[in-house]
Amino acid sequence: MIYGYIRVSTDHQTTENQRFEIQKFCVRQELVIDCWIEETISSTKDLSKRKLGRLIKRIQKDDLIIASELSRLGRNLLQIMSILHHCMNIGARIWTIKDNYRLGSDITSKVLAFAFGLSAEIERNLISQRTKEALARVKAEGKRVGRPHGSRNAFKLDGREKYISQRLNGGSNKKEIARRLRVHRDTLTRFIEKRGLISDESNIE
Repeated sequence: MIYGYIRVSTDHQTTENQRFEIQKFCVRQELVIDCWIEETISSTKDLSKRKLGRLIKRIQKDDLIIASELSRLGRNLLQIMSILHHCMNIGARIWTIKDNYRLGSDITSKVLAFAFGLSAEIERNLISQRTKEALARVKAEGKRVGRPHGSRNAFKLDGREKYISQRLNGGSNKKEIARRLRVHRDTLTRFIEKRGLISDESNIE
């Protein structure tokens, strides 16, 4: 499949110039576009929310995406490299017209794919390192890091106060109620105490 990809950022821009460039290029190269992908969306939007993101997910080996220029694909170099790297891995191709870029199966593309992967790995490592440094600073300042123990499961109990009270008043013990609600008994105990659902200690166990 050969895809023609066109993106503009606002409704005030026209897609016709990009379409014309791609069509003229295809005439010279004796290619025919099988499917046009057009979208009016900022490149700052997450790729998963763009038509290009859905296209990248279904693209197959030997498929070709033709765009007017690389900047149509992503908002920054890292995002563009991520797209190119994914296409390289599955054997798909990306060609651009203005910057005369060709991502294919030749040795140059393979070298570029290695560079893309390395750059992405370096970026991930830098982000991880910055996160670790920030956490270390917070800990050094004596602040609590992360979600309080049991808070994730306690959140699951929000809105179940009436049910819990009814079960407790009906004579059910906390172990049984916790099992029905699929949380640990300690989590249920903290939730009961925090919400002040019961004052009768005989039902605590």
